[in-house]
Amino acid sequence: MWSDAMMTLAIVLVAVVISVIIGLPLGILAARSETLYRLMRPVLDLMQATPSFVFLVPVVMLFGIGDAPGVIVTCLFAIAPLIRLTNLGIRQVRADLVEAARAFGASELRVLYDIQLPLARPTILAGLNQTVLSSLSMAVVASMISVAGLGRVVLEGIGRLDFGRATVGGLGIVLTAILVDRYVQGLGAVRPQLARGSA
Repeated sequence: MWSDAMMTLAIVLVAVVISVIIGLPLGILAARSETLYRLMRPVLDLMQATPSFVFLVPVVMLFGIGDAPGVIVTCLFAIAPLIRLTNLGIRQVRADLVEAARAFGASELRVLYDIQLPLARPTILAGLNQTVLSSLSMAVVASMISVAGLGRVVLEGIGRLDFGRATVGGLGIVLTAILVDRYVQGLGAVRPQLARGSA
């Protein structure tokens, strides 16, 4: 199952990178603009309330089937938690710290990079963790549009009533999810240890 597991991991990593490139700036903009957040909120609610199978319909109509549409549908399904928790994390930063930085002449960009993002980091990483796990949960569903990987193994096992093959594919997805989850959680512990070591 190694090649299938690596294909699943590659698709998930590409989808997560694209989700971060799009979702992180959107979350920051939503935190800094109440109007934008009010416009985005019903869209995010709809994305999170929509069943995963429904995402396949417009993607197949627009892009067909294969691995590339699989990455697109995975991004659409998994990006909402990152946007929400980035917005939440930045909004939860204490206002007195932000005002103190501005009082000392820090620009808005400096306030964002030196105050808001570091303090919101645990919440943002929680959003990233949810995005990663949502991407992996989409692996089986995306296999219905000919996406390679462990999801296809599970789907083939179910279609042939091959309990062993479906179980092995499912366990592979679970183990991959656990490993990626632990890695993302470890990212939150790296920075404080480095800071203590340099101090």
